Amino acid sequence: MKKTLCALAVGATLLTPALTMAADVKIYGRAHVSLDYLDDGADYNEVGISSNSSRLGFKAEQELENGMTVFGQIEQEINFASGSANSDLEFATRDTFVGLKGNFGQARVGRFDSPFKAARGPVNFFGDMVGDVRNVTRVGNLKFDERNANTIEYKSPKFGNGFNVLGALSLHEANSPDATKNGSKDKDKAYDLALTYKEGNVDFAAAYEHYEEEATSGERDGFRIAGAYKITPDFNLGGMYQFLQHDNSDANPDTQVFGVAGEYKFAPKTLVRGEVFYRDVDADDANSTLLAVGLEHRLDKAVRVYGNLATVINDDKSNLTPWKEGRTNSVSGVAGENSLGLSLGMRYDF
Repeated sequence: MKKTLCALAVGATLLTPALTMAADVKIYGRAHVSLDYLDDGADYNEVGISSNSSRLGFKAEQELENGMTVFGQIEQEINFASGSANSDLEFATRDTFVGLKGNFGQARVGRFDSPFKAARGPVNFFGDMVGDVRNVTRVGNLKFDERNANTIEYKSPKFGNGFNVLGALSLHEANSPDATKNGSKDKDKAYDLALTYKEGNVDFAAAYEHYEEEATSGERDGFRIAGAYKITPDFNLGGMYQFLQHDNSDANPDTQVFGVAGEYKFAPKTLVRGEVFYRDVDADDANSTLLAVGLEHRLDKAVRVYGNLATVINDDKSNLTPWKEGRTNSVSGVAGENSLGLSLGMRYDF
């Protein structure tokens, strides 16, 4: 793997001057690390370092003679907390795709965040940090915040002063259809349909997603609606509702998640954020509540430092934590115990 990455790096270095003559090529990345104190409410309470969805990527875009534009992206997760762990990673593990855009809208093919996953954007104030809302929306077999492989996606042009329609089809999870699956060729597809609106002070998204019966985690349906409104230029307040249903409802009871989140910039480079989300499970003693507050300061447009405090209040049969998603430093929760995380982090976008 190390040899492969070295070869890719050398190749990119040699080819970049030639590529830039034909296309607009950009190398970008994110280094996001934090020092965390995690307490599972039982026996574990330790300090550790986490790399939080850090990445390195390449973007290319080129206008064609017919007026359309071709674009592509290759993105790889990078572990800044433990450099040796990068040798075990495949290449292009994050959003990687190629597509065309023009007056017709945009179409792309590859592996990238589903429209359902992207629909949490209006309330994603704690993304990839302690307190990430996915800690209560993405649990067990009711998983919908996914980056699906083998996907075709279409995004419409803007209409009605800010609306877009997105549709996506993930053909199968493996590299090719599996003909041995119960005598069927491929019943592990995923279907997405979403409506978004982003204009002025309003950011809104609604999405539906369906996974077929042979998909990982089984057949399931999800609906999500999220929105945020800038009450003032410095105060952004949002809310989200999500309903999830599994074909095997006895083992995976119907679940709702709903709550509010917001950010307030009280100084030119400093803001405070907070959220509360409740996970309501159609089973006894299985509910949980995510609470988080955070303070962030921008040292520069590219660099921010922050401190977050988050907890999950669990019923007797719930073992969720506020630190599982988007981070390398994670331990399992304990059923019936309230978990607490304190995180001091730095994020550098380049």
